[in-house]
Amino acid sequence: MPNISPKAASKKALLLFGAMTVLVVSGCANKVSHETTGSIARPAGLEAQPAPARAPASTVAQMSSGELRTAVDAYGQRYETDPKNKQIGLGYSAALQMAGRNEQSLAVMQQVAISHPKDRDVLSAYGKALAAAGDLPKALETIRRAQTPDYPDWRLYSAEGAILDQLGRPDEARALFQKALVLKPNEATVLSNLGLSYLLADDLPQAEHYLTAALRQPDGDARIRQNLALAIGLQGRFEEAEKVAAGTLSPDEAKANVAFLREMLSQTNTWSKLKQEGQEG
Repeated sequence: MPNISPKAASKKALLLFGAMTVLVVSGCANKVSHETTGSIARPAGLEAQPAPARAPASTVAQMSSGELRTAVDAYGQRYETDPKNKQIGLGYSAALQMAGRNEQSLAVMQQVAISHPKDRDVLSAYGKALAAAGDLPKALETIRRAQTPDYPDWRLYSAEGAILDQLGRPDEARALFQKALVLKPNEATVLSNLGLSYLLADDLPQAEHYLTAALRQPDGDARIRQNLALAIGLQGRFEEAEKVAAGTLSPDEAKANVAFLREMLSQTNTWSKLKQEGQEG
């Protein structure tokens, strides 16, 4: 398998994710990376108490665009009155990332990190905000600074692995995902990251294996299901991919996504061209 440059890997990621979402983006919930510390709960809980630093991924994955806008506004108001509050800062940054406002999310985390310079949750979220904003080397440095060898955090191993995958270092990334699974066996987010690592490397059977395992876990969510459908569809099993996708999409949306995937794969040497770009990049 040739080494893929970060630029080409980003193109692959965009192609892969876009294949299953571009036709239904207006009707689907906004999604957040599984690696986002500070993932937020539904905004209905904001009136009484700020959302916890790590809400369940399934709650985040099911958030509608209207709920997301409400969450961003609610967290923004709370952040304005109490910018040093860790929980509010983490939640606001996560909400902004979900809304695609990565630069603003990073700016929030920079301020929170000033107030909590040694907090592992904050450093982790800061590193992930850096990665979302495209500063991968600094993100990697920050995540590693948050980790402690005597009491390692599986979330940080997984986050570091996700960044290394984006830097075109999949072997190192997968070693960290395996470390995370030792600490947190059968964790859906880590299994999903492993699956995506193999998906980006065009090892589709392995991608399907890990994404299937991730979806079987109690916290397997809509994004994992869509990525599994993509891994299956890229192997030419379109009807099966449509059935998997239909678990979270309407029948029409699932059919539209699979039709888009068929069209993409019908283009001459689509995947080979991406690989060639990686070798030349």
